[in-house]
Amino acid sequence: MRAPSFRIGLAGRYATLLLMLVVMLGPIVWQFLTSIRGRTENVYDGVLPARPTLDNYVRVAESFPLLQYVGNTLTVALLAVTSNLLFAAMGGYALSRAGWKGRKTVFTVLVATLMFPFESVMISMFLTIREMGLVDTLIGVWLPGAVSVLNIMIMRSAFLAVPAELEEAAVLDGAGEWTRFTRVFLPAAKGALAVVCITSFMGAWDDFLWPLLVLTDSENHTLQLGLKTLAGATTVSDQRIIAAGAMAALIPMMLLFFALQRFFFKGVGDGAVKT
Repeated sequence: MRAPSFRIGLAGRYATLLLMLVVMLGPIVWQFLTSIRGRTENVYDGVLPARPTLDNYVRVAESFPLLQYVGNTLTVALLAVTSNLLFAAMGGYALSRAGWKGRKTVFTVLVATLMFPFESVMISMFLTIREMGLVDTLIGVWLPGAVSVLNIMIMRSAFLAVPAELEEAAVLDGAGEWTRFTRVFLPAAKGALAVVCITSFMGAWDDFLWPLLVLTDSENHTLQLGLKTLAGATTVSDQRIIAAGAMAALIPMMLLFFALQRFFFKGVGDGAVKT
């Protein structure tokens, strides 16, 4: 039989995990329940709504051009995902290959850039975007996030974890550099690619500060800027509508994560094998 101390320790671990689950998911659940409350219900009157309704989501769509803002945000997010998958994979592959001078120097410089917060460089980035004539455009929103150093590091770790025997076998078969990259390394790094996909999409979808600096025309606003106007409008003080708008912004990210979670956790594990 297992010792009582073991059972107590196991129960303590499960209790800790349950507490963390409540802390992490509690605000999301509360926000969702608030978004489906009727107009006559008190937001703080009980946990479950007495008469659940989706009318608040309709009111959100009527308060500002929701579909247009979603389309703008989705455009930026898809561009960010595509460019990060391409450039992070190519950069990570280059950094994982030995035999060229300056590889360690480039790696050190890239890692050093992670120490600088976005706020310390956003003014210079804005001036650069302005000189390029990309202010108030979706391209100007996307370009600074076209590739992330962190994603490059993720792909580098994934490629370093690929067994050397696979590459040696491909070389013996006469595969060139590009063939080995596309036929050997990329298929072996599907989990890391899923991580890059999710983080890139979430970063672009949830970004607020940079679009706030770059965009001025309301027709080009992203969803986060639209939610700001929704929450700050003097005619809108209903917390149900604000909660519904926040849930509308959260749902796409949750769907993407659940669709790729199997590859995501595999990629996180693969990236921890070898650095």
